[in-house]
Amino acid sequence: MQNTTLALVNIFIMATQVLIWGLVVWAISSWLVAFNVVNTRNPVVSGILNALDRIYDPLVRPIRRFLPDFGGIDLSPLVLWLVLSGLQQLVPALVMDSGLLLQ
Repeated sequence: MQNTTLALVNIFIMATQVLIWGLVVWAISSWLVAFNVVNTRNPVVSGILNALDRIYDPLVRPIRRFLPDFGGIDLSPLVLWLVLSGLQQLVPALVMDSGLLLQ
């Protein structure tokens, strides 16, 4: 049971880490598009940007509803990063405290 629980916790940590790195790529790519550094008419670039938007826009949309308007600055990716990082720390601690994983 301990090995299974440890494996599940590690998979959760890896999944949140992938989401965090994807979030960084999404935020940087949005800046590159905003400053016309990236040509969005390129089909490969457009496909990548579209995929990133489809993944991360539903995650930040609820956050945007609660954040005040800061003009042209969107802080919702930062809030999502903080939430994912917090979950990355909280979930293993809760599993350890529950006694499911004894080390």
